[in-house]
Amino acid sequence: MSFFTRFSRYRTPLLVAADFFQFTVSYFAAWFILLRRISLAEHLQTVLFGYLFFIVIFLVVYWIFGMYESLWRYAEAYEFMKCMIAIATAVSVFVAVTWLVFQPPRVEYRLPITVYFISAMMAGASTLFLRAAYRAYRASSARRHGGMYKKAIVVGTSETAIALIQGLERNPSQRYVVVCAVDDNPAKQGLRICRVRISGTVQDIPRLVKRFGIQVILLAVPHASGKEKRRISSICAKTNCELKKVPDIFDFESGEGRENAVVSRTEDVSVEDLLGRDVVDIKRFRNKYLAGQTVLVTGAGGTIGSELCRQAAAHGAALVVMVDVWENGMYELEQELKYKFGGKVGVVAEVANVREEERLDRLFSMYKPSLVYHAAAHKHVTLMETAPEEAVKNNIFGTLNVARCAERHGVKRFVLVSTDKAVNPTNVYGATKRVCEMIVQSIRGNAADSGFASVRFGNVLGSNGSVIPLFKAQIAAGGPVRVMHRDIIRYFMTVSEAVSLVMAAGEMAKGGEIFVLDMGDPVKILDLAEMLIRLSGYEPYEEIDIEITGLRPGEKLYEELLMAEEGLKTTSNNKIFVGKKIEIEPEDLFAALEELRKFASDGAREEIVRKLQELVPGFTSGRTSV
Repeated sequence: MSFFTRFSRYRTPLLVAADFFQFTVSYFAAWFILLRRISLAEHLQTVLFGYLFFIVIFLVVYWIFGMYESLWRYAEAYEFMKCMIAIATAVSVFVAVTWLVFQPPRVEYRLPITVYFISAMMAGASTLFLRAAYRAYRASSARRHGGMYKKAIVVGTSETAIALIQGLERNPSQRYVVVCAVDDNPAKQGLRICRVRISGTVQDIPRLVKRFGIQVILLAVPHASGKEKRRISSICAKTNCELKKVPDIFDFESGEGRENAVVSRTEDVSVEDLLGRDVVDIKRFRNKYLAGQTVLVTGAGGTIGSELCRQAAAHGAALVVMVDVWENGMYELEQELKYKFGGKVGVVAEVANVREEERLDRLFSMYKPSLVYHAAAHKHVTLMETAPEEAVKNNIFGTLNVARCAERHGVKRFVLVSTDKAVNPTNVYGATKRVCEMIVQSIRGNAADSGFASVRFGNVLGSNGSVIPLFKAQIAAGGPVRVMHRDIIRYFMTVSEAVSLVMAAGEMAKGGEIFVLDMGDPVKILDLAEMLIRLSGYEPYEEIDIEITGLRPGEKLYEELLMAEEGLKTTSNNKIFVGKKIEIEPEDLFAALEELRKFASDGAREEIVRKLQELVPGFTSGRTSV
């Protein structure tokens, strides 16, 4: 057990004893200064009575002011201001009491004015000194016991950065010692915040890490743009330091605990931070049209489908009908939603395959949904290249089945979750999704205010089968990390913002639109692999190698969100755009689909690809015969 742990048990009596000692020293020090001018023996009665009043008055006033209740290891301006007021009050009371008591003829001599001044000054100074010294000693002690403490650099000098530094000083158990800070503002260079020197700009981080032996970088820039965060994270990732991000101090209610809250909520930098997206604030899109509605979601066990269910419930849907053939994922989601929303939102899980129209029709008859989000699909590019008949059955005819049921049962909104791979597709998966968009455009719905639409976006971070979980697994295995091409790029979006925008687009749907989400800037996959390796604490090409494997069948270097003939128009939401409709003859489309259905049933893969090329003029297949 440490000294400070034992001290905490008897903190109050020990503080009282320390003050008693320093008050005694202060009082008699004042008399000692006077010894050359007066006789102590002649003033003995005055000295003793004055000492008694001095001790009692100061201790009582300090107790009333709560001087023995504050945790001085965490003391800041408020505690020191309270200390000053307590000292001033104690001095005033002491002067008033002694002035009244030491009146002739009760005593021969008044208390000399020098005693008032010197003893009060020394008592006040020693009180502040003891408290400040204790606080400073605790902080320096934390640094000295230092093998467990990691040297840290703070990026940013905002209120959040200040709160972080103060919180770390108050709470040494966090095991970080802030050595310096950086900020890109030239006017701040060389200045100090909370005794921490601003030693350079963000560009200087690698140099400062080597100079001071920094082990942890704390990012305190919550309001930086996505592009700026990406720049900062890229520089920090080159240092092999731990990267931590700090929440905005204004996310917490005001109070003395805000600094500690900021420290306690410090967390590892995520892939999303490295990508530097300006993440959409989903709180802005409280889709009121979902309130009180029955919402049916296909593919509910997947990444997108499950988030659609969560947000539908959060937006006040009366009933969420989850449909998927994967019962495990759907069961877990059902338990999650029932636990979170209790009886406020109805939640139903139905195991069903979108390929079976009769089963879907019974579900539509049973629940009568007013809103349908169709997320069920086979999505793995390479797997669909080797089994195009399964992509056709599940993606194209699954969509046709769900859309027809929605039309028959008067669904108000039908939203297809599409993909950027549907634009000038080079793979079977993308081609099938483009046909799905054409189906949705051709089926307008029977309800007067119905809107059938598609929403097109790129990759979702962390989704099943996406590149990021794959890279993490390869890093965990010791490498190599496999990248298809040095120049390959992709668009990325978080699942929460993608789904929020899908719902917002659904509210705008009038019939047949293809909505395109703002995906931000594309990301070079090689850069992403290097950043992930550094984020995991390794050096690319040295500790974890990166292997260039070449493009797989059906993959292309870059994805597009819009075909040349579609054009692009803005909507009321600056994150959502709508493409110009390409005219489609529904009769011709459905006739071609029946022919495609036969090819899929027969497993005629070459005929399937050929038919898809007829239906989707931009489809250029690189598929080899199987």
